[in-house]
Amino acid sequence: MIFIDGVGIGKTDSEYNPFFKLGFKTFQNIFNQIPHLNNTELTANSIYLKGIDANLGVDGLPQSGTGQVSIFCGVNASALVGNHFGPFPHSKTIDVLRDKNIFREFLNKKKKVFFANAYPKIFFDYLKSGKTRLSATSMCCKMTNIRLNTATDVREANALTAEITNERWNKKLGYKIPVISAKAAARRLLRIASNYDFTLYEFFLTDHLGHGRIKDEFEKVHKNLDDFLFELLTKFDNKKMSIVICSDHGNYEDLSVKGHTRNPALFITAGKNAKPIADAVNDLTQIKSAIINNCM
Repeated sequence: MIFIDGVGIGKTDSEYNPFFKLGFKTFQNIFNQIPHLNNTELTANSIYLKGIDANLGVDGLPQSGTGQVSIFCGVNASALVGNHFGPFPHSKTIDVLRDKNIFREFLNKKKKVFFANAYPKIFFDYLKSGKTRLSATSMCCKMTNIRLNTATDVREANALTAEITNERWNKKLGYKIPVISAKAAARRLLRIASNYDFTLYEFFLTDHLGHGRIKDEFEKVHKNLDDFLFELLTKFDNKKMSIVICSDHGNYEDLSVKGHTRNPALFITAGKNAKPIADAVNDLTQIKSAIINNCM
């Protein structure tokens, strides 16, 4: 499972939709077109793409906190809270995160799970300080006693940084970790995932770009994500593995605004159980159950 923060399906806009402005071979080479609001469902070679509802019957702009809880726990977190909330999980959803997260579901069935992201030292220092503002994924891991990977795991090729290539860790955090290509990162993730029943990797820079941050890295981040996803979808063993790619809300697909959108969120399935998973998912709350019911 690859979670990508803040990516929806938007208009055919060559100025404000980066998928049209810069191109995206994951869409163009696999589906022969880029999805847009007038064509939100594409299928090619048993790979299924669709836009799914991130609004969940709640007014306002979808947010990461409630959206991610909805994805990983299979509940309408926005309705539970009474509004969309983020970027971190709302206090009303903490019990849900602890008891219903997808990692726990697999572990309860004696399955092997892995969270492929690594965290830098500054994150572990933050944890030691006693602060508790964590993302939904890291909170799920803490509550389920899943080990969080470190820089050592990245160096040993047993985990990935959240920005795929390690380059930002070196430039921004002072690490000296070998920079890898996005394609090599994808192959690493596939190798890791072959050892587990459920593997999760998350990428959040798309939401940063949608909010107008790290503008100087825009085209590099866009290309890295494209190379990463394309390699995953074209090099994995589709007879043994299922891939789910999903997002929590729109943002990146419409740069005319620096906030989130109410556009359909991106959802892609490929591989062994792709069709039943795709058929079962129309909104964020259905992703967890579709994976559990078809992949466990």
